[in-house]
Amino acid sequence: MRLADAADAVAMARFDSDDLRIDTKADASHVTEADLATERAIRAILDTERPDDAVLGEEYGTSGDTSRRWVIDPIDGTHNYMRGIPVWATLIALTVDGVPQVGVVSQPALGRRWWAAVGHGAWTTTATGAEHRIHVSDVDDIARASVSFQSIEQWDDVDLLPTLTRLTRAVWRDRGYGDALPYMWLAEGRLELVAEFDVKEYDIAAIAPIVREAGGRFTAFDGSDRLDALSSFATNGVLHEAFLDLLHERNGS
Repeated sequence: MRLADAADAVAMARFDSDDLRIDTKADASHVTEADLATERAIRAILDTERPDDAVLGEEYGTSGDTSRRWVIDPIDGTHNYMRGIPVWATLIALTVDGVPQVGVVSQPALGRRWWAAVGHGAWTTTATGAEHRIHVSDVDDIARASVSFQSIEQWDDVDLLPTLTRLTRAVWRDRGYGDALPYMWLAEGRLELVAEFDVKEYDIAAIAPIVREAGGRFTAFDGSDRLDALSSFATNGVLHEAFLDLLHERNGS
């Protein structure tokens, strides 16, 4: 939580600034001065207080090689950040032997934060600042489910547009909310499925324990628990297999 506090202070200091520096990375995605400064702020604390732990960050790569590894996305939703849209977050996770044990998702521009640790439940802060335990919904019928598919482009890039169409016709409501926020809404019981492609470990490591500790399931699109499968598939748990059956045309459909 202290890491998230430090990150919030740095990121908010430059949010919606007219003179924000924006560069283009080798993969044609954007990075701002705030992405870099926020990751540096987190790493500075870890270097002092957890010098023996490894760190994986989106902007500065991997340092160290131990079973305990901090996984950081300093600003998830950089394109929103650079356009002054307040839907972005800092994602901080601690993994042990590759399994996420702790996750924090902090969205300071919205005044919200979510966190979880294995065996300790998933939590958020209310509008008054009080801590509140969260849980996924008990919706057990796909026809009553609300889902977030992130973006049409993602599904098109992996040749799954017909699959996305099948999904949207089967559920009650579909929206492309994007980035970390819909996963948090799922953990709060407001959505039943969030699916995404071309995600890296730093995009999802902090999210997985929050969804799981809220009672949901978090896997890759193939149903595995891998964080390196370049996809994410989060549900309220009760509908997980039904959604996988639908999207993979199982059971002879």
